[in-house]
Amino acid sequence: MKQLVVLDGHTLNPGDLSWAPLQALASIRVHERTPESQIVARASGAELLMTNKTPLTASTLAQLPNLKYIGVLATGINVVDIKAARERGILVTNVPAYGPASVAQMAMAHLLHHSSRVAWHHGRVARGDWSDSDDFCFYDGPLQSLEGQTLGLVGYGEIARRLAAMAEGFGMQVVLTTPSPKTGLPDGRRWMPLEALLQCADVVSLHCPLTDNNQGMIDARRLALMKPTAILINTARGPLVNESDLARALQQGTIAAAGLDVLSSEPPSPDNPLLSAPNCSITPHNAWATLQARQNLLNIAVANLAAFLDGKPQNRV
Repeated sequence: MKQLVVLDGHTLNPGDLSWAPLQALASIRVHERTPESQIVARASGAELLMTNKTPLTASTLAQLPNLKYIGVLATGINVVDIKAARERGILVTNVPAYGPASVAQMAMAHLLHHSSRVAWHHGRVARGDWSDSDDFCFYDGPLQSLEGQTLGLVGYGEIARRLAAMAEGFGMQVVLTTPSPKTGLPDGRRWMPLEALLQCADVVSLHCPLTDNNQGMIDARRLALMKPTAILINTARGPLVNESDLARALQQGTIAAAGLDVLSSEPPSPDNPLLSAPNCSITPHNAWATLQARQNLLNIAVANLAAFLDGKPQNRV
């Protein structure tokens, strides 16, 4: 039985999933986390390797002559030097579309957090402000109904389409932008250029992959196009946003709020300006990590490995 090493299994499986399906395919060693200095020692001799965020550089791969397969336990593959892997005859797979509903749910959670102000009012109630009130109801700051508002989607993959359906359930209008115009959209959804979308949307939600062309695309100039009442949501990739510009926009009231599940550096530096920016909710890149999504990810990773061992690889990159 071939040897499989999982370099950083904790993120996928902190203990609530079973490695048994992988154990049926290979002799498996799971490490919760692996620092770069220990990758070669831990993976030495293995033909099969799995990684989530532990980087596999050309230099590292050159020191693993027995390696034949890398299973990335995620959709993004930037942690692996794909060119070097191909040159060494190492097949690489990833796990596409394992949890679009989970990520869309987090985007909606950030939107509801800001529009309904649940956490803010809970804090006021816990401090006794409602108990001290003369009225049967108590509210501090505007509560916004989503019905009739416009959601602008930057990108239109499966996550964006899931979020669009959720938003339409709340009575929102949906507009979207992609690098080229979209036709044949469901009734009520409209394509428009990015700048036009930023100007008309009440909520802007980012759902595009990170490329050299769109890094920092949401900057001071584009934030200035948005409504002062607008909310920015990012569950895609942190570097899509110029973080200093966004923090300044929140401080100056250029836009009303931001809900972020991703940042440019993760975990963030303590001096990241968004950590102290007003009206900014941040979750620690865990939109993907519902139990259901992680189980689906593991199931696909197992299927990828089984297909490779059977000589019929799938989801290769």
